[in-house]
Amino acid sequence: MLKLLGAMLILLAGTLFGFYQASQLSRRPRQIADLIRMLQRLETEILYGFTPLPDALRRAARADDSPAGDLFAAAAEELGKPGSRSVQAVWEQAVSRGWKSTSMKAAERDILLQLGSTLGLTDREDQVKHLRLAVSSLQGEADIARDERERYERMWKSLGLLMGALVVILMY
Repeated sequence: MLKLLGAMLILLAGTLFGFYQASQLSRRPRQIADLIRMLQRLETEILYGFTPLPDALRRAARADDSPAGDLFAAAAEELGKPGSRSVQAVWEQAVSRGWKSTSMKAAERDILLQLGSTLGLTDREDQVKHLRLAVSSLQGEADIARDERERYERMWKSLGLLMGALVVILMY
């Protein structure tokens, strides 16, 4: 009886692992889409609202309560504090701290870090150009993420169950 219970727990653990990996693949395109919407909101705030960068980041973060929104909120909070840190350093710190809570990959992180090196340094039109470049790059990554989800989501679900079954067979 105990052996059967152990086998069922191993099978359950393998299956849950597969479903977890599949959910990571499913969350990534949504989070990229959220990030694109927030960058477009930031662009609107900068271009049409003449909003200072900390306030624009705060407003963009309030529009979406996803993990990507937390990146914007953390950057806005740090920029709001008195000090002599550059926007790039604050942005990199916010992205580095909050990245673990997202399902996105290094390509999206690199796009955001590259954007952070130009935020707050130039005039509005140039910042908008960089924001649009980041959005178009993220749209390409979103297409890749959707393709990966379609290709590998079902595979991970099946693979988790099969890994659990293999471990049970090898143990008994």
